[in-house]
Amino acid sequence: MLTIGEAGGHRFALHHLGFRPFFLLAGVAAVALMAAWLWLYQFARPLPPATGLADMVWHAHEMIYGYAAAVIAGFLLTAVRNWTGVQTLHRGPLLLLALLWLAARLMPFVGTHAAMLAMAGLDMAFGLGLTLALLHPIAKARQWGQLALLSKVLLLVGANGAFYLGLFGHFAEGVRWGLYGGLYLIVSLILLMARRVLPFFIENGVEEKVTLRNSRWLDLGSLLLMLAFIGVEVLYPQPRLAGLLAWGLFALHALRLGRWHHPGIWRRPLLWVLYIGYAWIVLGFALRGLQLFLPLNPMAAVHAFAAGGIGMMTLGMMARVALGHTGRNVFAPPPALSWIFAGMLASALVRVLPAGLLPELHLFWIGLSQLLWIGAFGAFTWIYAPMLLQARIDGRYG
Repeated sequence: MLTIGEAGGHRFALHHLGFRPFFLLAGVAAVALMAAWLWLYQFARPLPPATGLADMVWHAHEMIYGYAAAVIAGFLLTAVRNWTGVQTLHRGPLLLLALLWLAARLMPFVGTHAAMLAMAGLDMAFGLGLTLALLHPIAKARQWGQLALLSKVLLLVGANGAFYLGLFGHFAEGVRWGLYGGLYLIVSLILLMARRVLPFFIENGVEEKVTLRNSRWLDLGSLLLMLAFIGVEVLYPQPRLAGLLAWGLFALHALRLGRWHHPGIWRRPLLWVLYIGYAWIVLGFALRGLQLFLPLNPMAAVHAFAAGGIGMMTLGMMARVALGHTGRNVFAPPPALSWIFAGMLASALVRVLPAGLLPELHLFWIGLSQLLWIGAFGAFTWIYAPMLLQARIDGRYG
């Protein structure tokens, strides 16, 4: 493992640790993919027919297996090094993994069937490569308890494989399993990571002394309900049972979130963005449960999970992790972050609420949400790109 001082003289640091290339790619992708979606959706410019992708299917797939997967890769490659003390993928192999991800994102715009086959191969190679890259330090440190987290990454790779099997006509339910399975697996991963880090962040981030405890029965109950929910929402659809399970998940996660609340979080942008992101996931379960009683647009719950929960949590985590792992003070973040997070919140609110309540202006609300998303991630990428490209300010490698 490289230690303090070994980064000396290396001004270019993109290949030092996983968060650097993948957070940069995620920021650029969040802007580029949403701009492409705005163009496709607002101006009715479909993807080439040879791709076999409907525009909305492409958008959903790329938000899950493009943007969100990049954030997960960057976060886990960084976190696993901290947990195990073993250097994770870096230098050439890290850049190769990032290139696999990037090449897959470009294939739909080539516009041929062969390119889509290449996309499937590249995506699967990226997913399996990431899994192996995480397994190595976990096995070397014998931290077998981390395999539960790794299993979710492997399931995500499997869900993406199901998507491609469906896309190429080999599995009738493949596209649906891939998209909805991927969405809920990422929600599940985010809930797991929030369970590990958010109480710690709050305890160390608020000015008053506070001790936050997690409950074992809450942990076990939410895990079992989530597994059951994915089963009856995705694999073997039972809409009514899924709605009831969603209410159970809403209750458990609302209780957990309430236990984590402290007034001091509202003075720390890097805390309240994560807290509100978690709250969006709680709202997503509530909206899914309300479908039992009200004729709600199912996309309201989907975008509460996606634009609100995944969008805000991943943006907040990238902002915090990048500061801490480049040697900067997480308690003195760039002032613009408050406005960036507010823009992201506005994007989610506009997408979930007015788009569902005022359907006659549906196109306008979606367009506004798209622009707010692009603005938030564009500003984030502009501010953070120099940090991600340059060496740590304390001279350490990472």
